[in-house]
Amino acid sequence: MTRKSGGVALVTAIFLLVVLAGLAVAVVSLTTSQQSAATQDEQGARAYQAARAGIEWALYVSLRTGGGLANNPLGCPATHTMAMPAQTLSSFTVTVTCGQRAAGYGTGVPANDPTARSILVRSVACNQPDPVTGVCPNTTAPGPDYVQRRIDAQL
Repeated sequence: MTRKSGGVALVTAIFLLVVLAGLAVAVVSLTTSQQSAATQDEQGARAYQAARAGIEWALYVSLRTGGGLANNPLGCPATHTMAMPAQTLSSFTVTVTCGQRAAGYGTGVPANDPTARSILVRSVACNQPDPVTGVCPNTTAPGPDYVQRRIDAQL
């Protein structure tokens, strides 16, 4: 080996180390973002299940109480907020709202409105309830990991 070509091996080795380090950083970054996306997706599915539990709770209350209130024929409270039991949904708070739609909601003409006086049950589940009111949705200051799902049922 001549003296002029002696440094080529060192330069090549340093270049390969830099390329491998860059690939390692890219793999770590991709893995971290994939893990975060998977966690958010799982939290979204849990929030949906919590919101669904809120709808089922409203229907249970209606069956248990028999409904029949003039301003709320379903019989569930106008607004009710509850924490989920201490299992997989324990990090969620659910706010259930029951009410009757006003005439004219569906068509704009109250006399011809097929949805007049229909019952609307809205269930909103979130993992960070509003710090002021304690209800979902959080309109004040949701954090970066905030997850919310809303289900509406019209009866």
